[in-house]
Amino acid sequence: MPAMIGADVRRTGAAGTISAMLIDTPTPLLGGLSPALFMRRHWQKKPLLVRQAVPGIAPPASLAELAALAALDDVESRLVTAFDGHWRLRQGPFARLPARKRPGWTLLVQGLDQHLAAARELLDRFRFAPDARLDDLMVSYASEGGGVGPHFDSYDVFLIQVAGQRHWRIGKQRDARLRDDVPLKIIANFKPEQEFVLEPGDMLYLPPKWAHDGVAVGGDCMTCSVGFRAATASDLAADLLPRLFDEPGPRQARQLYADPDQAAVAEPARVPAALLDFARQAADAALRQPLALERALGEALTEPKPRVWFDAGEGVRAGEAVALDRRSRMLYDAAHVFLNGESYRAAGKDARLMRRLADQRWLAAADVAKLSDGARELLEQWAEDGWARSAPEQEG
Repeated sequence: MPAMIGADVRRTGAAGTISAMLIDTPTPLLGGLSPALFMRRHWQKKPLLVRQAVPGIAPPASLAELAALAALDDVESRLVTAFDGHWRLRQGPFARLPARKRPGWTLLVQGLDQHLAAARELLDRFRFAPDARLDDLMVSYASEGGGVGPHFDSYDVFLIQVAGQRHWRIGKQRDARLRDDVPLKIIANFKPEQEFVLEPGDMLYLPPKWAHDGVAVGGDCMTCSVGFRAATASDLAADLLPRLFDEPGPRQARQLYADPDQAAVAEPARVPAALLDFARQAADAALRQPLALERALGEALTEPKPRVWFDAGEGVRAGEAVALDRRSRMLYDAAHVFLNGESYRAAGKDARLMRRLADQRWLAAADVAKLSDGARELLEQWAEDGWARSAPEQEG
């Protein structure tokens, strides 16, 4: 059951500044398009190549830093090699990587934004799309000729070159057959339609299902990929349904199944029709609960990934602003705010301020002071859990 945020706050259960972004203002990040125009023209429709989308960009991590992350159990990493024409895929952690000068290998580190502030800052540039869809920032380091082969992604992706060069070939592939002789999902009959060489600062946007193949040119190639969530209907239903039943419903929903009129049966393995009706009524009743689906969806969308963990923090310091931890996921709807898989009913001034925190990922000290006692107590708990922290005023 969600907690409450408002004039009467009760706990009953379980540094991007997006508000400042002018979505109608042209930006070099999108080749002179405004975010609004980009979403209308390109999002899930057609690719966009932008030269010098991020001029002067620096890699968010060195190879040594990536290697150190890839050696950790709680970091998702993969190593793809194509030595002597033989593709191989290994899952991390890795005690050591191939020699830097050896051609044909690629290290992929997922969720870099959860570990490095520079990666989180790069990811925040793309918050003109809903946070509910924004996933994470992956980095790909490749030696000369390194890549993962021609493939499809089921989601939108921005490919940002941050070091070295990468040669891209893309196409609206009609033939979706994959090779059956390699451990990766490599397209069997790739037919590219366009090709580009990306330099540091260049960016390529691809909608879902656009085939692409990127190969490092000259070694020491680093590409950051901003990916988006795209759950199937069945996956989303599997995530939502258990959450619909995780709090008590009305009295009739807690009734035990009873069958006083059940007759003797000659087919004992057949499911009784009355039990099927009882189950259907139970599911329908859960969906009809006010805000039940909204609560379940918000909790599911903000649930941290399995390898994400938070260090215990300290409380909010008096007179300071508050910033969300870079690993925190915070969303809201008309009746709730959601943080890291938890839901809180929100209303009034507290709701407006908590939504500001979600949109900006930062809340000024003056706004923190306006929160009700209950909402400040909740913020204090988030800080102690490591979900948020005190921050200097200038971070806003």
